[in-house]
Amino acid sequence: MKMRSTSSLSVIAGCCRYRAPLRLSFLNLTPPPLNHHRLCIIPPPHLAAAAAATFSSRCCRLPDPHPSTGNSLFSSMERFWSGSSISKNKEMVEHLKSYGVMRSSKVAEVMETIDRALFVPEGTQPYVDSPMQIGYNATISAPHMHAMCLELLENHLKPGMHALDIGSGTGYLTACFAVMVGSQGRAVGVEHIPELVETSIKNIKKSEAAPLFEDGSFSVHVGDGRQGWPEFAPYDAIHVGAAAPEIPPALIEQLKPGGRLVIPVGNVFQDLQVVDKNTDGTLSVRSETSVRYVPLTSRDSQIRGY
Repeated sequence: MKMRSTSSLSVIAGCCRYRAPLRLSFLNLTPPPLNHHRLCIIPPPHLAAAAAATFSSRCCRLPDPHPSTGNSLFSSMERFWSGSSISKNKEMVEHLKSYGVMRSSKVAEVMETIDRALFVPEGTQPYVDSPMQIGYNATISAPHMHAMCLELLENHLKPGMHALDIGSGTGYLTACFAVMVGSQGRAVGVEHIPELVETSIKNIKKSEAAPLFEDGSFSVHVGDGRQGWPEFAPYDAIHVGAAAPEIPPALIEQLKPGGRLVIPVGNVFQDLQVVDKNTDGTLSVRSETSVRYVPLTSRDSQIRGY
């Protein structure tokens, strides 16, 4: 197995590494260089085995045994830019841009188009940069994680492409995918909690993605996300919103050559892994950052609290 590694600036924050926003440089934190990105080229005969391979995280043990989905910013650092006083969706996007979390103008445009307030429980602060409980031991990721994942997948969410969102929850990120791939593409959400699917459809119909849902280019389904959704495969982009102990082989199979999968992998220690399927069928896998997500598991285990 051929391995290559590069380095990336990280900040130790609440016992977890976080890729620092640009404006946080005033903190004067100068961590040592870390081989944070790890790239692995996997030959075609071992695709299934490679899909099951995980790359261990070097972050510290986190104190919360039931972490919130997509929270890569912890403790006091989050208070620097949590945005608790933000009351409008556009302000949330501008806030993320001002701290260097969001660099893509296309991602900014999409996150401005899809109002997060339509996809979070009533009575919550929709624009706070924090994950939120949505019931059934599930959460919606923090806005900075949505921005990160959209930027990682941006080149695979062009008009006409196919996108799959596993663990679609309240439908927010799936709606962003739908807007990006447009009516000539296909955006598919898979969620194994029927009540969340029902809620997500109601949310989508109130959003700017409603016409895409009505014309059939955007759909949400009840199913086991670990099996993907073969009906509209292969996919140019696949996102998984929960941490798998190993990459499900079905998702690798349904990923189009030239496509990209973004998935958190691990148990206590988790990495956000970026998996590119090359045109010859090999896989390139790298770890983007250390993260903390709820587990990708069966519906019964999730309802029981894992």
